[in-house]
Amino acid sequence: MVSNEAERLLLHLCGRAEWAASLRAGSHEPPSLTEVGFIHLSAPHQVHLPANALFAGSDDVLLLVIDADRLLSPVAWEPGDPPDPGGMRFPHLYGPLPVDAVVDVIEYRPGVDGSFGTPDL
Repeated sequence: MVSNEAERLLLHLCGRAEWAASLRAGSHEPPSLTEVGFIHLSAPHQVHLPANALFAGSDDVLLLVIDADRLLSPVAWEPGDPPDPGGMRFPHLYGPLPVDAVVDVIEYRPGVDGSFGTPDL
């Protein structure tokens, strides 16, 4: 349960095939969960930063819209990578993402220059 309404709606980036596999499995467990112990999430106003760093120009990106109240594992707001704007904290999910916590799946397309903007949710 989260106390701040702004922290209730979270986003995660993934590809179509990865999401299809997660639907079959009942949870989303990207490699980062094993590699660093958490799943990278973003708030709507910051999701364009990891999208541009990891998926620039890709047309196979989905935004998983997550209701944080439906998560079974803790979420911690922690610093991102050093190139991110100073002091910016990103949500990290310390456990699998249940597919039932995903309330919407949106195609996230880059602009004509190949970069992603802030989504209009």
